Amino acid sequence: MLRVPASVRPHVSISDAQSSFLEALVEDWNILSDLAFSDLILWIPGTDPHKFYAIAQIQPATGPTSLEDDVVGDVIAYDNDHLVTQAYLTHEIRETSDNSLQAGIPVDVWAIPIMVDGVCWAIVERHTNQMGVRAPGELEDHYREIAAILFKMTWRGVFPDQGHNRLTGISPRVGEGLILVGKSGVVEYASPNAVGVYRTLGLTSDLVGERIVPLTASLMKQSTTRADAPVDTSLRAHFKSPHSEELDVESEHASAFLRIMPLTDPTGRIGTLVVCRDTTEIRQRERQLVTKDATIREIHHRVKNNLQTVSALLRLQARRMKSTEAQSALEEAMARVQAIAVVHEILSYSMSGSVDFDDVADRLLKLAGDLAAERGHVDARRQGSFGEVPATVATSLSLIVTELCQNAIEHGLGASSGTVIVKPERLADGSLEVAVIDDGQGLPEGFDVDDKSRTSLGLSIVATLLEDLHGEFRLVPNPDSVGARAVVRVPL
Repeated sequence: MLRVPASVRPHVSISDAQSSFLEALVEDWNILSDLAFSDLILWIPGTDPHKFYAIAQIQPATGPTSLEDDVVGDVIAYDNDHLVTQAYLTHEIRETSDNSLQAGIPVDVWAIPIMVDGVCWAIVERHTNQMGVRAPGELEDHYREIAAILFKMTWRGVFPDQGHNRLTGISPRVGEGLILVGKSGVVEYASPNAVGVYRTLGLTSDLVGERIVPLTASLMKQSTTRADAPVDTSLRAHFKSPHSEELDVESEHASAFLRIMPLTDPTGRIGTLVVCRDTTEIRQRERQLVTKDATIREIHHRVKNNLQTVSALLRLQARRMKSTEAQSALEEAMARVQAIAVVHEILSYSMSGSVDFDDVADRLLKLAGDLAAERGHVDARRQGSFGEVPATVATSLSLIVTELCQNAIEHGLGASSGTVIVKPERLADGSLEVAVIDDGQGLPEGFDVDDKSRTSLGLSIVATLLEDLHGEFRLVPNPDSVGARAVVRVPL
């Protein structure tokens, strides 16, 4: 919704429709500012109709500013001589062209009321620095001609249009390329930068005098293998739409982004404004990122496959072992390899730098239950959510959870059946706390987790991993029931 300064909020009342409309205006009003070579201020009436509050301001990229200070938050109160007040009361555009001085600089000022259904929703105040204004030329004349149309559309409440399509990207600035298309669809004017954009797409003729839709379609066809291959059937609809549109144009070696806006007067449509940008380099970088991302995912997938092969080899080796102790050691090693493989499998489908660890934990608990099946029925389950865990933490955390579950099954439950519960919890300080609870025989009398001589290999691995993660670990009797409770805390 529309951002209103905190100091102004108690003094204004804005409907949802008004807020949405004005937010859309502020998204696009850089076009107004640049075409008019003017600073713009957006004023809204307060709950006291004699007061007006400045809620947004923009400076032109095409000329010098006439407002050195930030006026957002300022108020016009009980000043009937102010142009903003006059525009609000008369519902007409008010202006002064006597080059009044602002900080010693001659400035022309306009106040344009935004009328929607006969109600003035806001006022756009326009300040043009006449001292630094660009010398008249073809470009400047067309800029001002289009600006005059758009400001009158703003006055009528049709810029941006009521069916305004919200931008999914950043709108090009006027200086990046501007095309004026007549009512018949023929290009009447194109700035040098706009011609340059179409040249990169493959234009070899003049842009002015061409019909914009067939021309753009022909440039897009150059990227296909057949001359009669179909082009985006919505291309004409984009240029004929009564609403603001955006369009990506791709040729064989280049790409461009077009912002297409209808130009209207009270009788209807009188033309189309196209603001364009060469996006060739941006698209190339995006493709490179997609390629790199796909490569990284493929690497994770191959690592997962290799780890699963290692796990299968360990399983085969364990089955051939006659020593129970050796067999148990290989099974534990197999579980560790599988824990790492699970993380890489999840990462191979992930487009971000984090992992949904609930999925990882559920798979690890199923593996732990399957490995313990020969000793008895073990119900290993999760209570609570891990949430998203950074990929840099996920592998270590998966090993920690695996070791603690194996420790609970092997030493806590022994050869009997039982339950192992993993309870994750996000703490207020941003850290993650994970408790692994079993209902087994509990800890031996006098057990001390810091006693290295009595600590198992699994707990030693947990301690080492937590040291790297700057985490904490404790293993204590379960205060709520029988069994033991292992708790780790990891800063994320």
